[in-house]
Amino acid sequence: MRWIPGGRFRMGSERHYPEEGPVREVTVGGFWIDACAVTNAEFSRFVAETGYQTVAERPLDPVRYPGVQAEMLIPGSLVFRKAAGPVDRKDLRNWWSYVPGASWRHPEGPGTSTEGLEEHPVVHVAYADAKAYARWAGKDLPTEAEWEFAARGGLDQAAYCWGEAFMPDGRHMANTWQGNFPYENLAEDGFERTAPVGSYPANSHGLYDMAGNVWEWTSDWFATRHPLKKAGTCCTLDNPRGPGKEGSFDPAQPEIEIPRKVVKGGSFLCAPSYCLRYRPAARQPQMIDSAMSHVGFRCIRRDSSQI
Repeated sequence: MRWIPGGRFRMGSERHYPEEGPVREVTVGGFWIDACAVTNAEFSRFVAETGYQTVAERPLDPVRYPGVQAEMLIPGSLVFRKAAGPVDRKDLRNWWSYVPGASWRHPEGPGTSTEGLEEHPVVHVAYADAKAYARWAGKDLPTEAEWEFAARGGLDQAAYCWGEAFMPDGRHMANTWQGNFPYENLAEDGFERTAPVGSYPANSHGLYDMAGNVWEWTSDWFATRHPLKKAGTCCTLDNPRGPGKEGSFDPAQPEIEIPRKVVKGGSFLCAPSYCLRYRPAARQPQMIDSAMSHVGFRCIRRDSSQI
């Protein structure tokens, strides 16, 4: 883990996507944060010691999924499938498929494994899975403010974790998508899917992969805009949180949306023409009951004792 001294920064961006604004002055206390996302090897140790079963491995409750065919009510997860050619990019079904049997153990579905991927970030973890691992490790998940403060590495309002240029001196700084999404990935950065953690330069805090590779869970509930004061107005916000409502599933009203948490950092699927979100200010909602092949996490501790 790396120690991040507390401080003040301008959170968010008004140069990119609307959900990233408004920019506001924020303070956070000091905390320890994992240098890298949690890996398959680390998650495997957690499962071996606790017998934990992830959300993607548990039986599905048909009450929660009205109208879904019975043969689809099989534990599984969402897996990215590269399209054969140009498709309508407004329809995510053109590249995301629910694959029965897909899980952190079988990242591409039955017949696949994490052999050779031990140092890759664990994926197909829902929010509850990440939280369970964090508790087992004596840690927690970061707030959105803590995550962004760490990712910025002291570069106030820089576009990327390393500065303003996406590829300084022509060097790839993160695992992202090169080519025409979602059917052509040139893998010019060396990886078509996830990369081993630490494959790219760390930011100035010594943190790896705070952009690209996998999206990372935070503990904040998602809102489409930050309903907070803009930078330069009367108040500095202390580690602000999301809306503060967990929501709950009501079988009588199954059409109500499943609650969403904020994920940060972008992933190997982010392309400049489709998802320019491999930036510290970028944010996205993620359904808490859904696991996907590009979502992982890292943990924090909020005390100053030596790790």
